[in-house]
Amino acid sequence: MRLIQFENEQGHRQVGVVAGERIEVLAGVGSTRELALEAIRGQRSLGEQIQMAERQPGPPYRDLLEAGHVLPPLDHSDAAHCLVSGTGLTHLGSAATRDKMHQQGEQDDAKLTDSMQMFRWGIQGGRPQSGNVGAQPEWFYKGDGSIVVRPGGDFPAPEFAEDYGEEPELTGLYVIGGDGRPYRLGFALGNEFSDHVLERKNYLYLAHSKLRYCSFGPELRVGSLPAHLAGISRIRRGGEVLWEKEFLSGEENMCHSLENLEYHHFKYAQFLRPGDVHVHFFGTATLSFADGIKAQPGDQFEVSLDEFGAPLRNGISVCQPGISPGGVTPL
Repeated sequence: MRLIQFENEQGHRQVGVVAGERIEVLAGVGSTRELALEAIRGQRSLGEQIQMAERQPGPPYRDLLEAGHVLPPLDHSDAAHCLVSGTGLTHLGSAATRDKMHQQGEQDDAKLTDSMQMFRWGIQGGRPQSGNVGAQPEWFYKGDGSIVVRPGGDFPAPEFAEDYGEEPELTGLYVIGGDGRPYRLGFALGNEFSDHVLERKNYLYLAHSKLRYCSFGPELRVGSLPAHLAGISRIRRGGEVLWEKEFLSGEENMCHSLENLEYHHFKYAQFLRPGDVHVHFFGTATLSFADGIKAQPGDQFEVSLDEFGAPLRNGISVCQPGISPGGVTPL
C-alpha cells in the first residue's frame, strides 16, 4: 500500500491511496501525520487505520504530479517539529568497492582512513542480533522541515555551493507518539542533495556539505522494506539523459541493519518529543559525482524504484542569495 499527500483544486490538503491511475481519497484525513497519530492512539497499525477510513474517488494521479500538487508524503504543520537527518557509510556498494574494502581490511588499523575505519566497523558490527546494540553509524543533520522540497520542485542552491550533487536513497518516515516512542510509518524514495566538492576537501566538512535542501516521495510505502531493491538514478540536461546508473538498497545491500540505524538515532532523548516527525536518509553507494559528472542549474534529477511507484523528480534552481560577510547586526 502506498500513500500520498496532495493539494486539491481548492488548495486543501488531502491524503490518498495510490490505486492505479487514480487516487482514492481518505475522507476526513488532512495529513499523514494525523492519520498515524490516530492509529497510535487506537493501538492499530497504519495499514489497519487506512482500512478503517472511508474512501472517495479522487483525481488522476498523473494530473496531480504534472500540476505540482503532490506534497511530501509526511510532514508537520510546524516545520521546526520535523527533523531531517541521515546516516552514511551504510551500503556495501559495488563489487569493486567491496573488493577494495576487503583489501584495506587486511591492513593495520593505523593505516586506514577514518572513513574506511568506520565502514569496517559497520561491516563487523552493524548487523547485531535483534535487540542487541551494534556499531554506531556515521550520523548527520540536514535541517528541519523547511529544507524539504516537494516532489517535482527545484532544489534552491546557495550561492556559495561548490557542487549540486544528488544522492539517491531510501528514507524512513517516523512519528513520535504521545507515549514518547518512535513509530515508523514506512519508507519513501529520497534525494539527499549534497555538496560533494566541499566534502572531498576534508571529511570534517561533511556536516557543512549536508546543509542543503532535499526531497522525498512522492509516495510513502506502508509496511516492511524488501531485503533487496534495485533502482535507477538519472540526470537529464536539456531533456536528454546525461547520466544514469543503478543503485542498490535494502538490508541485503547494507552493512547496517535498519534496526541498528534506527536505534542509534532514536536513542537520544531529544529526538523523542511527542508529535514530532522524523525523516531519516539511510545512505547510498551511487553518486554521479564519483563518475566525474557535475550537475548544474537547469538539470533534472530522477530517482526511480518500481516498488515505490512514481519516480521522484527534482530540478536545480538559480542560486539563492545568502548572508554577506559582516551581515550579522549586533543588538
